[in-house]
This record gives sequence, C-alpha cells and structure tokens, in this order.
Amino acid sequence: MNEGTRPPEPGRERPDGAPRGDTRGMVKVRLLRTGRTLDCDDNGLLLRQGERVLVDDRRSTGLGVVTVASGTRSGQGPSGRVLRKAEPRDFARAEQEEGREDEALAFARQRARFLGLPIKLFRVDLGQGGDRALFFFSCEQRVDFRGLVRDLAAHLHARIEMRQVGVRDESKMTGGIGSCGRELCCSTYLARFAPVSIKMAKHQRLVLNPTKIAGQCSRLKCCLVYEDEMYVEMSKGLPKPGKRVETPEGVGRVDDLDVLGGRVRVSFFERPPMTFAASEVRLLSSEPDGATTPTPVPAEAPPSDSDENPTGGNGNGGGNGNGE
Repeated sequence: MNEGTRPPEPGRERPDGAPRGDTRGMVKVRLLRTGRTLDCDDNGLLLRQGERVLVDDRRSTGLGVVTVASGTRSGQGPSGRVLRKAEPRDFARAEQEEGREDEALAFARQRARFLGLPIKLFRVDLGQGGDRALFFFSCEQRVDFRGLVRDLAAHLHARIEMRQVGVRDESKMTGGIGSCGRELCCSTYLARFAPVSIKMAKHQRLVLNPTKIAGQCSRLKCCLVYEDEMYVEMSKGLPKPGKRVETPEGVGRVDDLDVLGGRVRVSFFERPPMTFAASEVRLLSSEPDGATTPTPVPAEAPPSDSDENPTGGNGNGGGNGNGE
C-alpha cells in the first residue's frame, strides 16, 4: 500500500466495492485562483491541512490548499475531486497561466479606457487550451461592451464572455486583509453572503462611522451578522438609551448599555454618570409631562443589503455577454 493512501475500512464497502450510503472520504479545499471552498472527494489520499493539491471542480482543474484534513463524512455528494498532490510542474504551469492572464487583463483595461467604458475589469480566467476567456468586471450601470468583446476576441483568438458582479463578489474574488488583520471572511470561508443591515451595528452599540463598520467593498461588514443574534437575545430586559430609570442613587436617564456585561450607564441631573448592574435598575413606566428624549442623528452609514436589494441578495449586477 502506498504511503498517504487510506486503507479500506471494514464494513464500509459493498460486495461490488462501492461505499455504502453517502459516507466517503472527504476533504475541504480552497481554490487558489477563485478563493472558493469545495467539499472534495479525497481520492483515497490522507491529506493534511495546508497541503497543496490538484483539484477537478467539474469545470476545470486548478491548484488548491487543504483547509480541513481528510476524514470520513456523510452528507451531500462532493462538489469536486482531488486528483493528486501538487507537483513542481503544476506550479510552473500555474505561473505561466497567471502570466497570460495578466497580459490579457492589461490589454482589456487598455481597450476599455480607449472605448470610454465606465467599467472596472479586475480579473480574467483563461480556459484550458486558451479557447475561452472569462472577464469579470464591476459597473454601476449597464454598458454596451460589444466593441470591447470584438477587440478581445481578435487579440486573444478565443471565445469571450463578460460577467458583471457586485462589489461584494469583487472583494471575495480579489481578496485582501480586513481591519481585524486577518484575510477577508468572504475570500476564505464564506460560501454565501448573508443580508446585513445597519440595525445589526446598532444592536452591538457600534459607532456608526463608515470607516469602522464598512469593509473593503464599501458595504457593511459581513462579520456584523456573527454576533447579532446573541446581542439581540442578551439585550432583552435592558432599558433602552434615553429611558428614565430608578437606581439605588436616585432617578436618572439611561446613557449607554454594556450588553455583554449586563450593565447600564445612567446619567443624573446634578451628579456625574454612574454604572449599575441591570438588576439594580428599574424602568419607570411613564415620562413626566413635557419631557422629551432627543434622538441622535447617526453619521452617514455605508449602504446595507436592504438598500441595495430588497430581497436580501448580495448586490450582484446583471449582464453577461458572449462573443466569438
């Protein structure tokens, strides 16, 4: 038996050699070119996290890195298959393809500027054999790029496809480093974009400053979704800012909340603000006559998903073009 190959497990195979049910050896692989994470059949290989492999994703073959080591899992079928561990020739071939793609992208950008097209070309995928080229671009409006397609087809001698994507997908495909110092969530492990709204930032008591709550795509950060449900649950029973409450030190008005710590900051009329545990504060049922609570006006916030797409999508623009 070759080293690095999983031996057959007893009781896992039928008489014809096929595995029983949907249980099989699986591994998670992140494609280096697209950043997509696939559940792949490990092809009987014992793969460790961080190893480079050659993957067939049912559309093409490419290099990927193992993010979750080999293991026996059950569930839906794999979306790809590991062909083998990557070899030096695979890296050399990938470097050559990357050079061709850079040259094609530079030419496309040059022609787009010459034609005066208001589009941002940021990536191109050349098919195996060079007979197809897929260009990705972002644009805030619909444009007629038939002239660009003709120029690209004549230069590359390939079938040209133009695909318009939204700003979130652009960040996912290009990658980058977030304000937290880590790689972008969307380019590493997020399989889809969840709807994000400004209410999630308010639930977490964040400063509504676009530079703080916006990501590389200039939209609200995807990570606002992660803890929103917990903040909503833990804030139940806490008085809202601006409400009058009774404390051991007298009656005051809620100034701020520490949701995770379960503490309330209360301001008084003739003394400095004080912080109390939520159990020490009692909400007064009525406001005195004539009392009003000013409503703060937040700074201009980045667009939320509800502003971009009422259906809660990821803001992708339409528009595909094909040319010969």
